[in-house]
Amino acid sequence: MNVRTPFDQLPQALVEELEVAGLDARAVYAAVVSAVEEDLPGGAEDVTSAATIPADARGAADFAAREVGVVAGLGVAALVFAHVLGEDASVSDRVADGTRVEAGDVVMRVSGKTRGLLTAERTALNFASHLSGVATATSHWVAALEGTRARVLDTRKTLPNLRMLEKYAVRCGGGVNHRFSLCDMAMVKDNHVIAAGGVVPAFLAVRASQPDLPVEVEVTDLDQLRELLDVGCERILLDNMTDDQMAEAVGIREGHATPATLEASGGLTLERARGVAETGVDFISVGALTHSVLVLDLGMDLSPHTPLIQQGARSAHASAGTPKDLR
Repeated sequence: MNVRTPFDQLPQALVEELEVAGLDARAVYAAVVSAVEEDLPGGAEDVTSAATIPADARGAADFAAREVGVVAGLGVAALVFAHVLGEDASVSDRVADGTRVEAGDVVMRVSGKTRGLLTAERTALNFASHLSGVATATSHWVAALEGTRARVLDTRKTLPNLRMLEKYAVRCGGGVNHRFSLCDMAMVKDNHVIAAGGVVPAFLAVRASQPDLPVEVEVTDLDQLRELLDVGCERILLDNMTDDQMAEAVGIREGHATPATLEASGGLTLERARGVAETGVDFISVGALTHSVLVLDLGMDLSPHTPLIQQGARSAHASAGTPKDLR
């Protein structure tokens, strides 16, 4: 079996779903094509499946969770099957990304030529398991911050070429996206401060160069915070501060005319999350959501159908950008 479906022959509902979710469908397709190429370089075939499975054999398989978590990337997994099997691929009973699942829950069913199902299996699982891991980790932070004003942010510490999908998975878990690139927001960090001669010169230089762009400046002490508030900086990152320092920073901000938002960052752990949130900061940025996340254990088995979970019965804190289940 050597089907490779071009983008314009993908199911239109699936393409539209990705776009509604805030994803570039063509970029997702390109990532899938590249991943499939790793397994089948130059259009090769899956030699094991070709040797052990008749060419006309057909089958159905369940995608199921093997542990508790929040799923994300099932639409990407569906795209993998569409790319590998073409019109022969049938995906059904797919739960919405952002749904909380229990061990044993079936999250998607696929059917088609058995060779194609097994050829696509690992690539589909790689995407869905990794993205579900990101969503699950994010949901733990969201739960820890519940009842406070703080929201959890991701960072640019993403796997190369997977940033768009990983940030989508953060949204599925209830988190908030920070900047996507070096040009959609200015982020003045310690090395910029050193090069510019201080936090204020650095901030003013960026503001003069990019008057309409959001600007965030990193500070390491409260004097720098006061200086930035005095010149109107409206987004400030508190780097590697103690909870007491962050609480004092919030107090300084509350007593100042500049309505700045404060972001906590630097080696934060889930165990510290609640205490940091209770200082009154607005955001907590966590690189570990993407750079150190464990996959969610999902598996695919050729097996009889098992009872489905109730759609929407266990909804995670998915954002408005999370797609609906399109069958």
